[in-house]
Amino acid sequence: MGSFSSFDVSASGIYAQRVRMDVIANNIANADSTRTAQGGPYRRQRVAFRAAYDQVAGNKVIPAGVSVENVTEDPTDYRQVYDPGHPDADANGYVRMPNVNVVEEMVDMISATRAYEANVTVMNATKSMISSGIDLGKG
Repeated sequence: MGSFSSFDVSASGIYAQRVRMDVIANNIANADSTRTAQGGPYRRQRVAFRAAYDQVAGNKVIPAGVSVENVTEDPTDYRQVYDPGHPDADANGYVRMPNVNVVEEMVDMISATRAYEANVTVMNATKSMISSGIDLGKG
């Protein structure tokens, strides 16, 4: 694996974590949305990643980073909240609320931020190693 492919691997991780952060932000923004265009409350979304590989001469497979496989809806049940004054309350006064747990989303956001930062650190270390190699070649 060459130096520039390590940039590609880190860049794929940065992109994947940015997509994850966008989905988390959307989940938090809709944590109280009881009506959507599809009808009913907002349903939490999740990002699925998969490893990416490159095939080179001789059928050798090498890691090439990560990619976003898909964004899916979380199938867990909606929360039931007693609020008889709410416009979306049923006959018993209960409102179906999104299946978004803001605390869980914040933990996921911290995890995504740390992964993003780790990929930036790898890019900076690779850049430093390339720069050091160029300086050695000049001497």
